[in-house]
Amino acid sequence: MTDFATRRRTMVDTQIRPSDVTKFPIIDAMLAVKRENFVPDGQREAAYAEGVIELGDGRCMLEPRTLAKILDVLNISNDEVVLDIAPALGYSTAVAARMAQLVVAVEEDEGLAAEAQTILMEADADNAIVHTGPLEQGATEHGPYDVIMIQGGVEQVPDALIAQLKDHGRIACLFVEGRLGTVRIGHKTGGRMTWRHAFNANAPILKEFSAECAFSL
Repeated sequence: MTDFATRRRTMVDTQIRPSDVTKFPIIDAMLAVKRENFVPDGQREAAYAEGVIELGDGRCMLEPRTLAKILDVLNISNDEVVLDIAPALGYSTAVAARMAQLVVAVEEDEGLAAEAQTILMEADADNAIVHTGPLEQGATEHGPYDVIMIQGGVEQVPDALIAQLKDHGRIACLFVEGRLGTVRIGHKTGGRMTWRHAFNANAPILKEFSAECAFSL
């Protein structure tokens, strides 16, 4: 029988802490949330490995290091509402829910969304809900949001998402140009966005956020 608890501790000790992520809420959440329950059954053995877990159709789970560093930079507090775009079965949502007041996950596929909601309930993520709808449109009825995360690579970000960010809110995006990926944090002030580099990472580009879509920053 696989000892996932030991693998979870090893992931934190060898992937998260060495990446200069030391905030207690992040470490605590990643030790508590059972990542193996949020991957497809056939990939459970790879749940704690380094690297992206490919889910097919351009979808993925970000590598643990990347998610942890995004959460570190965003510095979510327990009075904030978070919008989590494309979390698949909801791992990132469950982790963020241990820090935030409320996390709204957005998934387009009804079956995937329903499965994610079930897994989140089983994980006692009572402050997480899954909204079914187009990824690029977010979830306006639950906004505006203090924080927005996108679980995959992007080339452009739709105005519809930026509009759901509160003034003085922040958004984390993994911009991919060619083979290079950069996580940037956007801050909204007076309705205008300013972006800064956070760290390098990589992930498949979500088709809804590709350059072919007529979105602009």
